[in-house]
Amino acid sequence: MALRVRGPGVDLDAELSVNPMFVQSAEAAAVPRHRLPDGPMAPATAYQIVHDHLMLDGNARLNLATFVTTWMEPEAAQLMAECVDKNMIDKDEYPQTADLEMRCVTMLAQLWNAPSTGSAPGCSTIGSSEAAMFAGLALKRRWQQRRRAAGEDTTRPNLVMGINVQVCWEKFCNYFEVEPRFAPMEGERFHLGAEQAVALCDANTIGVVAVLGSTFDGSYEPVAEIVAALDELQSRTGLDVPVHVDGASGATIAPFLDPDLRWDFRLPRVASINTSGHKYGLVYPGVGWVVWRDADALPDELIFRVNYLGGEMPTLALNFSRPGGQVVAQYYTFLRLGREGFRLVQQECRDVAMDTADRIGQLGPFRLLTRGDELPVFAFTLQDEITNFTVFDVSAALRERGWQVPAYTFPENRQDLAALRVVIRNGTGRDMADMLIDDITHLLPQLHKQAVPIRGADSAGFDHSSAHRRTT
Repeated sequence: MALRVRGPGVDLDAELSVNPMFVQSAEAAAVPRHRLPDGPMAPATAYQIVHDHLMLDGNARLNLATFVTTWMEPEAAQLMAECVDKNMIDKDEYPQTADLEMRCVTMLAQLWNAPSTGSAPGCSTIGSSEAAMFAGLALKRRWQQRRRAAGEDTTRPNLVMGINVQVCWEKFCNYFEVEPRFAPMEGERFHLGAEQAVALCDANTIGVVAVLGSTFDGSYEPVAEIVAALDELQSRTGLDVPVHVDGASGATIAPFLDPDLRWDFRLPRVASINTSGHKYGLVYPGVGWVVWRDADALPDELIFRVNYLGGEMPTLALNFSRPGGQVVAQYYTFLRLGREGFRLVQQECRDVAMDTADRIGQLGPFRLLTRGDELPVFAFTLQDEITNFTVFDVSAALRERGWQVPAYTFPENRQDLAALRVVIRNGTGRDMADMLIDDITHLLPQLHKQAVPIRGADSAGFDHSSAHRRTT
């Protein structure tokens, strides 16, 4: 979301020119850029103005920076269009859409091995950011309830996580007055480890966030090891610290490709899990999901019962009105693919990621940081001997061919490490991977001819590694 908070503002007199071929009678040949026009215009004229403005946007299919789904089947798009006018919050008016939402929650609870899949509470959200906010609130309220019952102070809650978490967790701590405790990266450890998590916990810790699929490099955090370390901490000190698993991407990968990996509700300390339906849930933006292991993990005070348009209904979300199309598309995708279909799609993504990573590693100047064998995502940097160009030069050269491959520096304590990252999604197939390798191969001779680097970290675009610019 673009937000203008400072600066000189915009020129209210700036105009957009309209091609004379599209101007209809009584329409102006120019329209204001930042003000409402004085009168209406023909739909075709308005469409052409907006269409032409968007032409310079990047090609979504060539965007290897984003985790977000960029392709769905026409049938899914049709269902979404049929539901675009349905307001999800009005469950009395659209009970069938509400029923599909609850079916999806039950399916996810089963997929994540909740103790009682039929009664595990959960809901859809706009995305994982909203889901994470709600999960964090549940952790905070549970901590406050326990502390109040014991007659203890509740004014200094903290949340433990790795420095690699997505910005939504930083937002949660800021907006809901929780101290963030970040474990920095060290050496070749690019995410939270069990030892680092336990070292940051104390009596004021509301929970630990474990990420199943870091946005920096695609690696899974060791959820089971973190849980085991917290079990040992409780046996030694009495501190009972719950875990929330941010499975924005991995929670719809691991159940199909890593079924024996213990990261979910099979671990009793895991209180809640979120995922992005619009990432590896294979749905267009914006739908997320959050599920709690049982009713005890979700304080009842967070559930509102609203009298809306003649019916009382429980609401479990930070947002209110939103269209129902994404939830319907999620159910369609679950129905369309089933377990085996999801396994095939995600396996193909992982196979393409691992093959592409290996081929990039064989080109010579690059060193792989991860290989795409967890999330279908891999990060790579330059070999130490490459000093005449940077990863930012590589990213810029690829952009000239239409590819969006982000270059970024890692956070504390590895700000010295700059890397590129490639996300392989459904629809990013082997032919596209071949084209990417061909383009990298063809740009390398020109880069090797550079005497010195042209671009550094200050020339990088938006940081897609974690969708934020943390300063420490």
